[in-house]
Amino acid sequence: MPPEEILLQYWRELAPADRAKVLQFTQALALKSSPEFTPKTQLGQTLWKLRQRAIANGMKLLNEVELEQEIADRRGGYGV
Repeated sequence: MPPEEILLQYWRELAPADRAKVLQFTQALALKSSPEFTPKTQLGQTLWKLRQRAIANGMKLLNEVELEQEIADRRGGYGV
């Protein structure tokens, strides 16, 4: 059985809270394996450090759809 199918089988057996932990772990691995971004300005460096600290503390980053929903919610339910 291919590794992807084995992972999916285990995934289906996990409780929702454990699935969230697995997602956080895989996101952390993906960040470590991607080339390190180096901000060029002082503001960029400060913001990057804040972002990295938030991720390390377990903050979930929003995907594009979630971000659009967050913006719409803050605008009183109106989209872009």
